[in-house]
Amino acid sequence: MRAPERRYADPLDELWLGVAARLGLRVVRSTEVYASTDGRGTLVIGAAETLDADDCLAQMILHELCHALVQAPAGLTQVDWGLCNEGSRDLVREHACLRLQAALLAPLGLRRVLAPTTEHRAFYDALGVDPLAPRYDEAAVLARLALARAAKSPFAPHLADALQATAVIVVAAARFAAPADGARLPALLAAVEEPPARHPTGLLRGPTGTCGECAWQRPAGPGRKVLRCRHAADARVDASWPACERFEPALDCQTCGACCRAAYHSVEVGPRDPVIRRHPALVVARDGYRELLRSGDRCAALGGGGDERYVCAIYDDRPRTCRDFTRGGGHCLDARRRVGLSS
Repeated sequence: MRAPERRYADPLDELWLGVAARLGLRVVRSTEVYASTDGRGTLVIGAAETLDADDCLAQMILHELCHALVQAPAGLTQVDWGLCNEGSRDLVREHACLRLQAALLAPLGLRRVLAPTTEHRAFYDALGVDPLAPRYDEAAVLARLALARAAKSPFAPHLADALQATAVIVVAAARFAAPADGARLPALLAAVEEPPARHPTGLLRGPTGTCGECAWQRPAGPGRKVLRCRHAADARVDASWPACERFEPALDCQTCGACCRAAYHSVEVGPRDPVIRRHPALVVARDGYRELLRSGDRCAALGGGGDERYVCAIYDDRPRTCRDFTRGGGHCLDARRRVGLSS
C-alpha cells in the first residue's frame, strides 16, 4: 500500500489561509457560524458544507480583512471587528467594506470573481466604475481611509501580494473553466474580467476628465508650460490625456476643511500673528510656543460641517501657518488623504 506523503489543498485556499496567518489570524472552520472573529486572533469561517455554491474561502477571508481595514485600529481587538450585524447601526461601515473590496479587486479584473456573498450583494453590484464615488459619501470616505491602511504595515505587502497571486491563478484557471450546461451553474472563476486600462503614469484610467482639468496637476519648467502630477510622484503629464482614477476637478475649501480638522493636530501661531491680540481665547501657550485652540479633532475657529459649508471665524486674522497653506498643493493633497477625501 502506498502511503501519501503530502496532502492536496485548493491553491486559493492555501494562498488566503497563508495571508491570514501573516496578518496574525488563525482561520478555523465551523458549522455554527458564517463568519466571526473573537478579537484575539481567531477568524471563524463557515465549513464548506454550510456555504452556498458561489462562496469561496478566498473571498470570505478577503471580505473579513476589508472589515478589519475599515475598523482598524480599535476593531482589530474586538469581537466581530466591533461591528453589530443586527439592524442598521453599522450599515455605513458595511458599505465602506464593500466599496473597499471592489476597489481592491477591480484593478485586477476580480471584482465579480471575489464578490461578496452576503445579503449586501445588491449594494456591491450597484457600485459604479469608481467604487469610491461619490467622493463625500460617508462610506466612501471610510473606504478611502481603509485603502490607505492597506498600503501600510501590517497589511502591506501581504494583502497586495495575495491579490496579485490570486489574479494569476484565476486568469490561468478561467481559460479551462467549463461553460454552463443547463445542469450546473457556470464556473465562478470564469467571471474574471479584463483589467481596466492604465493611465500613462501607471495609475488606472479614470471615468472622466483630463489631466489638464485635474486639481492635482501643477505647471512647472520654463514658462510654466510643463504639467506635473502630484499623485504620480510629480511625473510629467500631458494636459490632453484622459485623466487617471484620482482625478478631481477644482477644489472647494469650504466643502473640504481637511487642513482645519482631523488632518493636522496643531497649528502654530507666530509671535506677530494678529490672532494673538484679536482672538486671545483661541490661542494656547504650550512649552515655549503658541498654537490655535482645538475643539475635538478640529480647529476651534472652524465652523460648519455636515450639510453646512466649512467657514473660518478668524479668516482675516488667521496665522501665517494657515496663510501659507496652498489649495491644491502637496500639503493640501496630504490633508485630504488623511481625512479620506482623496486617495
